[in-house]
Amino acid sequence: MVGPMSQGADTGLGDEFAVEDLTTGPHASGFGSVGDGRTFAFLVHDHQDLRVEIYRPRLAGPVPQREDVVASTTRSCKGVDLADERSLIAAVRDAVTEAAARPAR
Repeated sequence: MVGPMSQGADTGLGDEFAVEDLTTGPHASGFGSVGDGRTFAFLVHDHQDLRVEIYRPRLAGPVPQREDVVASTTRSCKGVDLADERSLIAAVRDAVTEAAARPAR
């Protein structure tokens, strides 16, 4: 478990944002919790795009289904050191904040 990350600015995620599993590198991926009962997963696609999906609270099974996605976003990884945990977690936190501010597409 990577653990909770403190917030420097008010992102609306609360103090319980946590990345629980993280794999760094060009195909980085992982998952965590937002802090309000929702969970999220992320993955880097083609070494350049970070995709984040936030899931509804209290999932019925261990693998979220398409209907469980309540918010999502895709962002560029340009300028993100995908080999560095701190850089990647910061990018994920920003993407989760962005996704939480708008509905799923």
